[in-house]
Amino acid sequence: MKFNVNQQDLQQALNYCQGVIEKRTTLPILSNILLDVSNSKLTITATDLDLIFIHQLNNVEILEEGKTTTTSSIMYDIIRKFNSGKKINLSLTDISKLQVESEKSIFNLNCISATEFPLTDENFNQNEFIIKSKQLLKLLNKCKFSVSNDETRHYLSGIYFHQTEVDDKNYLTAVATDSHRMSISKVRLEEKIDFDPIILPKKTIFQLCSLLDSYDGDVKVSNVKSKVKFELNNSILISKLIDGKFPNYIQVIPKNNQKKLEIDLKLFLNSVDRVASVSLDKKDGVKFNLSKDTLDLSVNNTNSGDGKETLSVKFDHDLEISFNSRYLIDVASQLDGDRVEILFNDTGSPALIKDPGDFDSIFVVMPMKG
Repeated sequence: MKFNVNQQDLQQALNYCQGVIEKRTTLPILSNILLDVSNSKLTITATDLDLIFIHQLNNVEILEEGKTTTTSSIMYDIIRKFNSGKKINLSLTDISKLQVESEKSIFNLNCISATEFPLTDENFNQNEFIIKSKQLLKLLNKCKFSVSNDETRHYLSGIYFHQTEVDDKNYLTAVATDSHRMSISKVRLEEKIDFDPIILPKKTIFQLCSLLDSYDGDVKVSNVKSKVKFELNNSILISKLIDGKFPNYIQVIPKNNQKKLEIDLKLFLNSVDRVASVSLDKKDGVKFNLSKDTLDLSVNNTNSGDGKETLSVKFDHDLEISFNSRYLIDVASQLDGDRVEILFNDTGSPALIKDPGDFDSIFVVMPMKG
């Protein structure tokens, strides 16, 4: 095996692999990436057995075909320290050594035979649909911060994707909740699709986000029983799904929140962020004291002190309610418009947050007892 590749191309591919490979693994082969040079391209594969990432580089000069595996983290560390954009020569000098050479540097890395690399070949031909990368990224970004970290309720530790129908229009809808807050976002589908509901695991969500961040184009999504596959231009991500039943989230959406607060998004975000600074562990609630067109925000911490700000808002009622500042900041950071609308019922009931810049996303936040 012998080939030449551009430093930047290889660095980007290896960077993606870092997100898949587990740092502490008992199987040495799982710390390795599979390098396969054939059919005039380099294919790089990384897996943790639950998630498989495959990336193809076409801009490769191949002198001799072949395949091997070597430690992902070490190779990535070396490649990213080479001068940007330079040519890198790689060759398998003997069965267990990969020579990596660029400019005046030569490294010989230990290899494990490619035959030991776990590869599964599955047929994903059924149930596929196409979605624009930016639309899929939107669904992930609007929901990922609401995913639960509670290991005991594994069915909440991912984003629930399913098809919904509203007024004869079809949508791909994403939902996440940790039972203190909930995100719901949807994108319009051109037609009804053949798609079984899935719960996408957290690690897959973050890996997919990093791929979609630097990709603009179509994504082909297909799922079979317990796995889902995302195909981008030069990358494929195959993931196991979370096995479990997502709760009926519709009944959690507040129906009778009539008290509407309208406020400038940036002012609100900055103000909550500032006031929350006085609380060290961010566990202290931000208290909302609302009256006619005025919002007083305050945080009181027995150890560090208190802070208060007053904002001009549009509001017609009197209400006192407290929230976890982190939850408000997470939601507000993902809104598209210049304003935010928060709809309340009473002190003990969940608030509904809407984005005038995106009617297809809503957020529910539980108040803090206080």
